[in-house]
Amino acid sequence: MTTRRLHLNAFLMNTGHHEASWRLPESDPYAHVDLAHYVHLARIAERGTFDSLFLADGPQLWGSVSQRPAGALEPLTLLTALATATEHIGLIATASTSYNSPYNLARKFASLDIISGGRAGWNIVTTAGAEAARNFGLAAEPAHAERYARAAEFLDVALKLWDSWEDDAIVADKASGVWGDDTKIHPPRHQGTYFSVEGALNVPRSPQGYPLLVQAGSSEDGKAFAARYAEAVFTAQQTLKDAQDFYADLKSRVVRAGRDPEHLKVLPGIVPVLGSTEAEARAAEQELEDHIVHEHGVANLERLLQVPSGTLELDNELPADLPSEDAIEGAKSRYTLVVGLARRERLTVRRLIGRLGGGRGHLTFAGTPEQVADAIERWFTLGAADGFNIMPAVLPSGLDLFVDHVVPILRARGLLREEYGPHRTLRERYGLPRPANQYTATLV
Repeated sequence: MTTRRLHLNAFLMNTGHHEASWRLPESDPYAHVDLAHYVHLARIAERGTFDSLFLADGPQLWGSVSQRPAGALEPLTLLTALATATEHIGLIATASTSYNSPYNLARKFASLDIISGGRAGWNIVTTAGAEAARNFGLAAEPAHAERYARAAEFLDVALKLWDSWEDDAIVADKASGVWGDDTKIHPPRHQGTYFSVEGALNVPRSPQGYPLLVQAGSSEDGKAFAARYAEAVFTAQQTLKDAQDFYADLKSRVVRAGRDPEHLKVLPGIVPVLGSTEAEARAAEQELEDHIVHEHGVANLERLLQVPSGTLELDNELPADLPSEDAIEGAKSRYTLVVGLARRERLTVRRLIGRLGGGRGHLTFAGTPEQVADAIERWFTLGAADGFNIMPAVLPSGLDLFVDHVVPILRARGLLREEYGPHRTLRERYGLPRPANQYTATLV
């Protein structure tokens, strides 16, 4: 009988996920462009035997640079450097299907997979927001449904490209002078609604066949896309019941799509704030909240809710006449989560900003290592998660504390591996098979 084990992913964000983390004395406000900082974080996560680490991204400069460290190194470039500084941990980069072309992106991910020895993953996003659209010559963002239709075709083309070399296409016969077998190269010759791609990829099939496919949207379109393609889903829920409902719904959609539900892993986000006592953890959480600049929080919230500037008042609850979810063309699932949280707990805008400051809607949990481990185990064993997206409020200290104090508890309970073991690729660590090449339909 196989023991079910947690999958842990380290979501790395400059000085930490709390928007005020950069203001703490320990924080380096220049860490977001410091390779050594990310190498240090990757090695901490590897010490904790995490399955993977993850970098978010978007092709735009978000909001005001006065709020927190702004801008970020391009993820695929950064992860290529991290591949040479680590041995085991998976490397997941965010890249948009709305503002890339399939050929170039498929080539980049295949290259990362080869360089890392089979540790690449792709967090597939459709990119909401007019700011990004205007950076690519569009007057407004494409409609939500259109972005997902484009994403589906984009991924279909990428899969054809990754499979365009059979695994044994390289002959390397020096005696005969034959390097490769042309009969084992399969140009996609794709003609579709959004893309026209003729030739085979100029990179051989990579160690994993193709990267681990990750998705983070929880809207109806997002869940339909995940059921068809995703192998891991990063999600955000505030309550165990909501997480259980999401988990059951997504797994059932995977079955209806003709896939094995064990081949999709659901990883909610959690922002752990740790202390040796609960009071110490609460004090650390309060210190961060005290450093929030509420004007920034109001502006961000108005942008998410798509209401005019000046609509929200700090000491009032959200207005009753917010746009309906159907009218939202941006981040639908995050809109629903934030409004639901505010309504359910009758939060003022000030208190809502405090709740969102740590994880933008992800579950924030302040407590002792045992309490954090208890929460993780409860969600894992009660059908709410296959693992967690660990989002430290402050970096690197928050990740260090989690690895040094929570990981040993999870290992002692038999929930987390003691060491990486013989599995080398990210797919193997997530319990996933190497995909068959669609042109040969034969498992390697």
